[in-house]
Amino acid sequence: MKERFVDVGGHHIRYLEGGDPADGTMVLLHGLGGSAERWDKVSPIFEKRFRVVAPDMIGFGLSDKPPSDYTPDFLTSFLGDFVRATCGQRIFLVGSSLGGQVAVMYAASHPASIDKLVLVSPAGTMKRATPAFNLYMMAAMYPGEQSVSRAFEAMEASGERADADLVRSFIERMRLPNAKMAFMSSVLGLSNSGLTEAMLHSLSPPTLLVWGEDDPVVPIQNAGFFLSSVRDCTMFRMKGCGHTPYVQNPEAFAKRVLEFLGSSIAG
Repeated sequence: MKERFVDVGGHHIRYLEGGDPADGTMVLLHGLGGSAERWDKVSPIFEKRFRVVAPDMIGFGLSDKPPSDYTPDFLTSFLGDFVRATCGQRIFLVGSSLGGQVAVMYAASHPASIDKLVLVSPAGTMKRATPAFNLYMMAAMYPGEQSVSRAFEAMEASGERADADLVRSFIERMRLPNAKMAFMSSVLGLSNSGLTEAMLHSLSPPTLLVWGEDDPVVPIQNAGFFLSSVRDCTMFRMKGCGHTPYVQNPEAFAKRVLEFLGSSIAG
């Protein structure tokens, strides 16, 4: 994956790009406080078949962090501008957590531009924060090795120690100018903008829902709302995984996603 930068609405946006465009373009959206590197374990697998584009969404990673209200609507508008600037065609859209909510909102408002949709533990249905999410917020506001390690270990729910490189990179990103502002503004935006049954029912692309069975951030019980509301939706439960199954079991995650996308490609 090569690092690239693009101007989106007057803002300097970083993204990673690689792969073969023969089978189409896959756009990967990270979650709250994340960056394009969160997909590092699966992007090499996807690159064998797709052009893969993974942005640092505005306000996160090494992208600009302008003073703004980081609502899901704001991030969805950014995604539309980013896709027009970098893709210019129909895409396969994959979103995790906050990125999952943004993916839903984009697919609902741009149905003609999405071939298939993959949602990984998407945000947008929680009524209150879980203890694991609260640990993550505290780690973002006070990013030290102990607080960040504890938060990531809680989110993965595996009992294993957090990856040292992941901890270090998160600390570095959260110490960038305006990073905490963008993070907390996004949290407030999430609390005031949930997904509705009508929005989910309006989705036209075939949708794959992927959820870690042990997810303590957005528990798997929230999957029922998607399964009952999205007209063409299948689910893949990932055993032994928490909030980021594409990090914890990348081979199984990528295999199921490629299987899901395969029928569209074959057709």
